[in-house]
Amino acid sequence: MTDGSAPQARTAREAAIWQQLRSLVLDRGDYRRAVSDALGMSFFRVKALRRVAAAPLTMRELAAALTTDASYTTIVVGDLERRGLVSRSAQAGDRRAKVVTATAAGRRAARRANKILATPPASMARLAESDLAALERVVASMTDQDADDDDDGPSSARGG
Repeated sequence: MTDGSAPQARTAREAAIWQQLRSLVLDRGDYRRAVSDALGMSFFRVKALRRVAAAPLTMRELAAALTTDASYTTIVVGDLERRGLVSRSAQAGDRRAKVVTATAAGRRAARRANKILATPPASMARLAESDLAALERVVASMTDQDADDDDDGPSSARGG
């Protein structure tokens, strides 16, 4: 019989590795700040713009995609509209629903943001080819597994 320490050690190790990955992506290089500074707006507004630049969305769809409420989405879209980055129009068939569409300037700004966010950290260039291949394999395996998960919760991998 085991005392349960092996599964606990595994869970602690997973949490530590996850924290390192989060730090690498979110803290080091400060991509959010770089994008916000480059575009002169909050990262949340950049996120909204990038969503709309990918495809026009109704205000309701945008709020859901951003996981925020409708009133805050209205404020964000209003600011993006004042900046000339998006436009709002009535949805065909339902004039009460508004569709948000990126303008040409908005699509350019979103491309600029995407370019900044797509730039890998300098530490990646220093990886040995074998380490880069291993990282690619591991990340692909993790993203494939996440795509297969039916549960929305982060604990679905452990069935809890």
